[in-house]
Amino acid sequence: MSNPVYGKKTATSRNGENLPAALWVLLIGLIAFLVWAPFQAGVFNGLALNFEKPMFWSVFIGSLLMLAWVAAYFKQIKLNEQRDWLAVWVLLIPITYCLALISAASHYFAMNMVLIQCLYAMVFIIGLYLLQNRQANSIIETSIVTVAYLIVMFGLLNWLGQGRTVSAMVGWFTKWVINGQYKQAVWVDSNGPRLASVFQYPNTYAAFLMAFFFVAVFAITRSKKWYSQAIHAFMLVPIVLSILLTLSRGGLVFLPVVFVILLLFLKPAKQILWIMYCLIAGVATIAIAKPVTDLGQQFHLGQIGDPAKGWGYILVVSALVAVIAWLIQRFVAPKLEQVTERWSAKKLASLWLPLISVVAVVVLAVLLLGTNLKNVLPGNIGQRLENINMQQHSLLERLTFYKDAVKVIKDYPVVGAGGGAWANIFEKYQNNPYSSRQAHSFIMQYLVETGILGFIVLVAFLAYIFYKYIRGYIRADETKRNDYFVYFIVVLSLLIHSLMDFNMSYIYISMLVFLGLGGMAAAMDSKPVKRLTIKPSGIRALYSAVMVVGSLILIFVSAIYIQASGAAEKGITLIRTSSDFQAIQAPFVEALKKRADQPDAVLNYNVVLRAGYEQTKDEAFYEQDLKLLTDALKKDSFNKSMYNQLITLYESKGEYDKAYEVLKDNAHRYVYDQDWYEKLIAQSFELGHQALGKAAADQKDKYFRSGLAAYQHVVDGVEHLKTLPKGQMQGGAFAVTPTMALNAGKMQYMMNQPAEAAAILKQGLGPDLNDSTNKEIASWYLAALQKSGGNDQALYDQLIQLDPSEKETIDNLVMLNF
Repeated sequence: MSNPVYGKKTATSRNGENLPAALWVLLIGLIAFLVWAPFQAGVFNGLALNFEKPMFWSVFIGSLLMLAWVAAYFKQIKLNEQRDWLAVWVLLIPITYCLALISAASHYFAMNMVLIQCLYAMVFIIGLYLLQNRQANSIIETSIVTVAYLIVMFGLLNWLGQGRTVSAMVGWFTKWVINGQYKQAVWVDSNGPRLASVFQYPNTYAAFLMAFFFVAVFAITRSKKWYSQAIHAFMLVPIVLSILLTLSRGGLVFLPVVFVILLLFLKPAKQILWIMYCLIAGVATIAIAKPVTDLGQQFHLGQIGDPAKGWGYILVVSALVAVIAWLIQRFVAPKLEQVTERWSAKKLASLWLPLISVVAVVVLAVLLLGTNLKNVLPGNIGQRLENINMQQHSLLERLTFYKDAVKVIKDYPVVGAGGGAWANIFEKYQNNPYSSRQAHSFIMQYLVETGILGFIVLVAFLAYIFYKYIRGYIRADETKRNDYFVYFIVVLSLLIHSLMDFNMSYIYISMLVFLGLGGMAAAMDSKPVKRLTIKPSGIRALYSAVMVVGSLILIFVSAIYIQASGAAEKGITLIRTSSDFQAIQAPFVEALKKRADQPDAVLNYNVVLRAGYEQTKDEAFYEQDLKLLTDALKKDSFNKSMYNQLITLYESKGEYDKAYEVLKDNAHRYVYDQDWYEKLIAQSFELGHQALGKAAADQKDKYFRSGLAAYQHVVDGVEHLKTLPKGQMQGGAFAVTPTMALNAGKMQYMMNQPAEAAAILKQGLGPDLNDSTNKEIASWYLAALQKSGGNDQALYDQLIQLDPSEKETIDNLVMLNF
């Protein structure tokens, strides 16, 4: 493995390698970035304005680090080894996102993802070269693990009611400390409190914890110093306890899967040690899980807690585990090496314990799921385990997401629907009215965003790195294996869990993965490649120029986007606090000048302009607002909020026919939006009724047929929802509402189809005739029955007794001819 030395001034590391002074800026900057990023809610690349600035700041910082990398490594860029060419290959990943802009569902979010993927490529390149230096590798590895342990303790402090104290410590560099408390460090939902720490999402936190639990176990067995062994062993119980407190079923399911895979890479002696430490950590955690869980639940459900008692349990048991680990490493581990030496020399020796572990995991799972053994766990954790089955609603919902994602891929097969596409278009393809702006699978979401082309590029990139790393690992000696195995653990753990969740939507998590891939590539068995016809100096100049120009563009663009987000936030604040139109308008104008398709600026500025039109009836406001919305929708054609605002704008001017066109033309984008179809059916009736009054038969039929088609869509959808698996929840409301039935029934009646009208109206008829809508349905229903030769005397008597004037209403309806 090469260990380049840059510059004249160097500092000698303990292992004899030289760490150039030129790299210290890059190294310190990268470490600071890795400390800052997780406390920005993991820098979630979500679709809300409050996530944007940390996201763009991440790109900005990453671009600065890339410039520092070029300055430090300029002379080493030769592209003469397989490893070097990975620094070119990784650039294809953001390029595929650029290609996806061609058919992007949302240009705005697709551009955001281009920037983010550029960040990941830069992190990989920096890691690929920087981690080849053993001292830099040691510093970065230590920093990553230290940050992980701080995140674990931060989460537990929040769990035990000391959130305000630790939030005050990080509040100066994160916006997520609100009213003195880090937002959603502890979730409270139908399952009770769930630990989420800095990620604000328990499942992703569970994936993170799983990765660093195995890192801690590995660090114990690798370290030669007693205090290092004790520190890592001390963290085992807090990590396992935190996994339980997330209530993440995925974390508990994937943990043994990753464990067995990792065992395959260890010698029998180390396998035995890993199994011992996992068992010790598990038993020790279960011993204190109930009281610590109860104390946290009491605090977060508004009761008086006792954090000192909770920390007493954690610290005492963790210290005991640390002592046991030190004793094992001091006295047991050396003997294990001797006892298993002959066993290790045998072929396939490393397979036996993993196979036994698989059987043990299956037996343990059966006992936990099928017996009273689960009662040793806190009640809510035991209940979550009990609900793990193939008919569990969470699993069924995820499988539905994946099936719906396949529908999207069929429509956008080659280059995908662009970054952020799922959140924008899932309603068009959904099987039932769920609400999920994430596909809950990294693979499926990536396919949706970049299509088959982008997916092939990514999979080939990952497969090559894994193949080369594993091949080099097998051939390497124990020391070299240990140097980079932490990165393999992190990457494997996070990617496997991401098969069924959206962990990779967190920039910090993805940064860890790409940095880890860089570490794996730095350690891989790299061979020379045939030299290009271009001289090394030419390659160096070309590659450096590309990276410098790219970084400068990213710095400029991310700075502009930060300003646009800041201006939009300022405008939204002024809407709530000011009545000065000019003052409110100014930041939105600035935001849209910086970035014309900023959706939050568009939607909120639209509210300001529409209010101006409604108050003054000045056409200038109307035209400006109309242009604002229609221009934005050209680049964001699935933005339902913008369509709803456009409908409202048309209605404010009395242009109901245009509002109807928006509803009709875009109904296929929102197949399970009950409100959308209710509006469409209502508008169809009103416009058709107006056309009927003008004796415009063709227009009447056009509107009525459209409304009845929308009604039939709802009926068909309701029938489809009845076929959902027993354990799967429907999601949002989707049913034939009384208003739908009333308007659809009226349209059928006015098309001289009273029998069909009666059948529809009966669907919407409720028992409470005091309700005005229900009373109107009853009148039209009785009229339709009479006209078609039917009768419902009991309902008729009940209605007339309640309101005698309804007799005349029914008689008049029966006499109407259309």
